[in-house]
Amino acid sequence: MARTFKPAVPPVQKWDNLHGTYLTGRSYIDGAEALAIEMEKKWGADRLRLLVSQELREKFDRQRYLWRQAIEFGPLENVRRESERMRTAYYALDGAAKAAGASPIDAEVMEIALANGKVLAIVGDQDDARRAYARADGRCMVVYTLEEVAHILADLPSVNEVKMVWPGATVTKVRRHVPNPLDVIAHPTGLDDAMDDLWTTEQNICEP
Repeated sequence: MARTFKPAVPPVQKWDNLHGTYLTGRSYIDGAEALAIEMEKKWGADRLRLLVSQELREKFDRQRYLWRQAIEFGPLENVRRESERMRTAYYALDGAAKAAGASPIDAEVMEIALANGKVLAIVGDQDDARRAYARADGRCMVVYTLEEVAHILADLPSVNEVKMVWPGATVTKVRRHVPNPLDVIAHPTGLDDAMDDLWTTEQNICEP
């Protein structure tokens, strides 16, 4: 009996294995990340997903998972598709938040998510601090005025010395989403279903 051999299936080429596909993939990823930063400046650190319905929030979190999976393991086409859907997801949340009557954060308030799951807000004075706390929207916030920041830095001479010796130096921390349900999923199951009903790039979503 003659044996038949199936041709070998070529392995999927990960998007960042070649310089050309890496640059293409990064262009899509950077576009999605730039929009995420823009939305954070507008709505506050990890606040936007808390301003929409539970169903929309779940779809947004699932889309973030698919995007991360594409970046971590996928070929270029997956990165392109999920990055575009990620942008669509942000515009969908932005529109839903505006339709629900939610207000963006004050321009005078600067927010960033901390690694410990809290949100740091830097404000001008105590009046701004009260407004920042009033718009916490369920987030655990730590608010500092500029005067308080000055007092803290006065007690941290090593940081000031670094800044004076290397004017371009920056103090960095790992950026986290707050809260981020994906961080506690060690072995994900049931999260790989596509969501073409909402996150397709062909939808007519008005960009701000």
